[in-house]
Amino acid sequence: MTRVVDGAEGLRALVGTRLGVGDWLLVDQERIDGFARVTGDDQWIHVDPVRAADGPFGTTVAHGWLTASLIPVLVRGIYRVEGVRSAVNYGSDRVRFPAPVPVGSRLRATVDLEELLDVAGGVQLTNLVTVEREGGDRPVCVARVLSRLLT
Repeated sequence: MTRVVDGAEGLRALVGTRLGVGDWLLVDQERIDGFARVTGDDQWIHVDPVRAADGPFGTTVAHGWLTASLIPVLVRGIYRVEGVRSAVNYGSDRVRFPAPVPVGSRLRATVDLEELLDVAGGVQLTNLVTVEREGGDRPVCVARVLSRLLT
């Protein structure tokens, strides 16, 4: 269920708390291949299942940047801020990929609101986004995601 937050002031009251946990998303070979096509990163570890079977993970794995690029869809259903004109991606800090994402993995994100700053025209929030793999023992991506909400 999506958490609905009442504007920037509603967010301010939530700094230091978990906003929620998202739904699972399948990372299949079609998604990996599509990412390889649009980025030009067609390294065999991502796109050649036969060769990857003899590689370090025993199968193909998602690109780290594919995992990071899934953050918007993984976070989408966790929370929504009402009463703002728009929300824009302002960037990310400290993006890490502690564990691989083997093909066929299901991923989900957890969002913790770390900081809220007043900026010209609105607020900037810093969310700690942790992406986990179902059955995994370490996160597959951890990033501090910066967003600006224009009020």
